[in-house]
Amino acid sequence: LGTLLLVSQQCDLTGWWENELGSKMRVDAVDSQGNFTGEYHTAVSSTQKPIEPSPLLGSQHLDEDGQCTFGFTVNWKFSDSTAVFAGQCFAGDGGEEVLQTIWLLREKVDSLPSDWKATRTGHNVFTRM
Repeated sequence: LGTLLLVSQQCDLTGWWENELGSKMRVDAVDSQGNFTGEYHTAVSSTQKPIEPSPLLGSQHLDEDGQCTFGFTVNWKFSDSTAVFAGQCFAGDGGEEVLQTIWLLREKVDSLPSDWKATRTGHNVFTRM
């Protein structure tokens, strides 16, 4: 029973996470439905404006095997863009948690003919801080 309890806690997204680029995010408490809020502190940006922490809103599956899937949206406060992340939590052999994510970043463009350059995609790996 203790092992099952430990495994289920490994999928708890609550807390601080950092990715390979130095970006950090804080996930506040996950509610009983799997919903959560938090704040994203990006270390990278293509805008010339000062970077500001930005709100995130997400949801996760409440799986008992410690390897839940999740998704969240970041509404960038310092630019006219929005990012969506989708990922899965994995527990390593030593118990360390890893969040494997993919993301889409949509930047505002001035016209429909510019739509082709409005979306970027990428991959980030987060570890608990």
